[in-house]
Amino acid sequence: MENSTISIFGSLWSNIGWILLLFFGVMIFKLFKPFLKGKLGEFTVAMHAKLYLKDPQYLLLNDLTLPDGEGGTTQIDHLLLSPYGIFVIETKNYKGWIFGNERQKIWTQKIYKNSYKFQNPIHQNYKHIKVLEQLLADSVEPDLLHSVIVFMPDAVFKTPMPPQVFRGAGWTDYVKSFDQPMISGMKLKRIQLRLEKEVLKKSWKTNREHVENLKQRKQL
Repeated sequence: MENSTISIFGSLWSNIGWILLLFFGVMIFKLFKPFLKGKLGEFTVAMHAKLYLKDPQYLLLNDLTLPDGEGGTTQIDHLLLSPYGIFVIETKNYKGWIFGNERQKIWTQKIYKNSYKFQNPIHQNYKHIKVLEQLLADSVEPDLLHSVIVFMPDAVFKTPMPPQVFRGAGWTDYVKSFDQPMISGMKLKRIQLRLEKEVLKKSWKTNREHVENLKQRKQL
């Protein structure tokens, strides 16, 4: 009888342990879901570049955190260097219906009956471009910096998409429409070295400090 009771309690504690493990697993997944979702979108864009931009002169730099010159930082999802221009790419891994135009400060995502607001990614990318203009002022003319916004195919635009906003791999055709060399190979190398010198080390600390900077700005 005693052994039977011990066995029952042992089995109970084992089941509770699995339940707790599952519970904490779900909590951790929810906590990191936005981060993982964003990284999946960025990985997809990187694969687009590898598959459709065959020119060996294209160089894709991913996940760049740069000082913004105002005591904060800015995070650029992708930077595509090429002789034809520099493409500043903001990735949005959103699904559902998307409403917004170039001038609106806030866009809307609608999934069934639920609506969510998010910053206009064109305005978001404009900040990235202004930081790059300052950083590369001695190397690149501003008109050679091109803004590109990439949504995943699960997003469906219910308002006309602005010219620099794309779904899926369509952005690569836009990049390939620039076919006149404007930046020499030597200058591209200098740009790459300048970026590598300024970019902050990829780490949880860098990401955390960037998020804190964003929170402080929103409070101003």
